Amino acid sequence: MKTLVKTKFFSFEEKIKLENGLEFGPVTVAYETYGELNKDCDNAILILHALSGDAHAAGYHSPEDKKPGWWDAMIGPGKAFDTNKYFLICSNFLGGCKGTTGPSSINPQTNKPYGMDFPIITVEDMVKIQKKLIDHLGIKKLLNVAGGSLGGMQAFEWAILYPDAVRSVAVIASSTRLSSQNIAFNEVGRNAIISDPDWNNGDYYDKAPPARGLALARMIGHITYLSEESMHKKFGRKLQDKKHIDFNFDVNFRVESYLRYQGKSFVDRFDANSYLFITKAMDYFDLHEKYGSLAHAFKDSKSQFLFITFSTDWLFPPEELKNAARTLMSLGKEVTYCNIDAPFGHDSFLLEFEHQSKIISNFLSSAVDKQ
Repeated sequence: MKTLVKTKFFSFEEKIKLENGLEFGPVTVAYETYGELNKDCDNAILILHALSGDAHAAGYHSPEDKKPGWWDAMIGPGKAFDTNKYFLICSNFLGGCKGTTGPSSINPQTNKPYGMDFPIITVEDMVKIQKKLIDHLGIKKLLNVAGGSLGGMQAFEWAILYPDAVRSVAVIASSTRLSSQNIAFNEVGRNAIISDPDWNNGDYYDKAPPARGLALARMIGHITYLSEESMHKKFGRKLQDKKHIDFNFDVNFRVESYLRYQGKSFVDRFDANSYLFITKAMDYFDLHEKYGSLAHAFKDSKSQFLFITFSTDWLFPPEELKNAARTLMSLGKEVTYCNIDAPFGHDSFLLEFEHQSKIISNFLSSAVDKQ
């Protein structure tokens, strides 16, 4: 039997001060909840999504839905984030395109979509909006904040910005700053969008969208999410619907067909301008530079930390969170670091559930015991 969930919305009129110094508002936040908040309001967990995710982390919106939420294998009764024990919240972050205010939202000053008038945002700004939601829900302290990739970056900012509001943090397949290689991949993806004639300087909402550019950006990005091992096992050099290569520029190999499918399906569910603003927010993420040093960034944090990395993740190599763990341990913080041997590359946090679930389940139990 499918578990049905509904997306909820929280709006506030007052403006927030963004990290770039500008004030921005009003803001609407799309979010979903799973499980029940207990009478002491101390079993709440905030789930943070990655670049292309949204608030729909688990369950189904209707009986006809073919796919559940993006982390359904991890959220539910008896799962890693056990909804028999915990109250889970997942919100679409600022700048997104799945219900939370972003470039495709209506600018109240013009009654047209913001487009490129949307302000440049950062990971910190995303977290400030999430804190507004948590306050609205009447939760003074989160048992845990957890996320993978860009979600892990948000989790780090939670531990730093709101040390008294977070009991524990789970950072998965992420880093304390974006590498120059990752910035380079993001820049190529953004240029693919901006170079599309249909982008029209971001003003395309009543016209044809920059579908070719966004599809290409997704194809580039998707390659970075996979490992060479997983691509070899899944595709190798197998041909697509043919026995011999046909010496032209049509699809010959299965991997080509797969990437084109990924690009096309992404265009159907994502906004090109959101892709631009979100990848820029990732580029700017650098806790070392922002706080002077990693040690200074976390000196006031009171959280218990869990770091999970994956052996074949070359986008966010294990060494990055391992170094963060060393720094936090030198500060006397409680840190658990686990590297999982998984063949799926960066996508392992969305695909490897057996070991990840056991680690997270035990970590959450420990956090409860130490409340």
